[in-house]
Amino acid sequence: MSVLVFTENWDGHFKKLSFELVSYASKIAEMLNTNIIAVSIGMVDDSELKKLGKYGADKIIAVTDNRLAKLDNQAYTAVIAEIAEKEGAKAIVFSNNNAGKALAPRLSARLKAGLVSGAIKLPDKLNPFTLTKKVFSGKAFASVIIKTDIKIVTLAQNSFELIEKNNTPSIEQYTTQIGDALLKTEVKNVEKQTGKVILTDADIVVSGGRGMKSPDNWGPIEELAETLGAATACSRPVSDEGWRPHTEHTGQTGKIIAPNLYLAFGISGAIQHLAGISSSKYIVAVNTDKDAPIFEAADYGIVGDALKVLPELNSAIKEVKSS
Repeated sequence: MSVLVFTENWDGHFKKLSFELVSYASKIAEMLNTNIIAVSIGMVDDSELKKLGKYGADKIIAVTDNRLAKLDNQAYTAVIAEIAEKEGAKAIVFSNNNAGKALAPRLSARLKAGLVSGAIKLPDKLNPFTLTKKVFSGKAFASVIIKTDIKIVTLAQNSFELIEKNNTPSIEQYTTQIGDALLKTEVKNVEKQTGKVILTDADIVVSGGRGMKSPDNWGPIEELAETLGAATACSRPVSDEGWRPHTEHTGQTGKIIAPNLYLAFGISGAIQHLAGISSSKYIVAVNTDKDAPIFEAADYGIVGDALKVLPELNSAIKEVKSS
């Protein structure tokens, strides 16, 4: 019996997201009185793999098959299922990001395992295995019970703190038994965005809404983002008007993000927008309307004109950074 955690890597490196998952899985392993095994698929150096031990991994299974260089949902599911059965995994943890949302349901069907997506904390009880998640666009909480022998959980980003344990994990190279017929995804070309922080990966996001009044007023948003090393985003009305590209639209019908800090300028906070940013660790809002819904979700708020607050805020941050 063990707890398995899928640790996604980006060009051979792990990010905070993966360390958060390992910390979470490690605590579940403690509750179940068992060990934690991290699964890594792709070319990752041993020195990088060992970083997972810092957050509690007892063992790391590395799958370095060149055929799996790019995410293929069907093939990855088969590999993880192989390892789960080999290791006798009773709990399997993924991130509630694009990869986790693609893999966890497939694995759930394959292993006939119960699945809770978007869990926000450790199980409330082990018998029955009960998890809490947000529902109704973050307006309420649900307690969900998994009754199957194997449990699968996807963890909402920024829902769990990093806990250092400084384990020295063993690393096992794993050779998968899947055949070539299972690999159906062919990547013909890869174009990477350069010179800009990717929105879904950003720790800090600076976002603007209709309160910015015009696409010509976006300079201060971009300047603040550059100062903070942040990504830029916008509300749906802004992208619908063509002020900003649709790739920056955050919300229920846009990108779902979970940065450490979300700065919202001139965004009223419609429920659809809040659904996409509610997992942010801290939300700072600036709006002229003191009754704007965004203030109900914000940790800090300023009632004021975004066009006047932005330059002052940017100057203050630059001053602090230079001191």
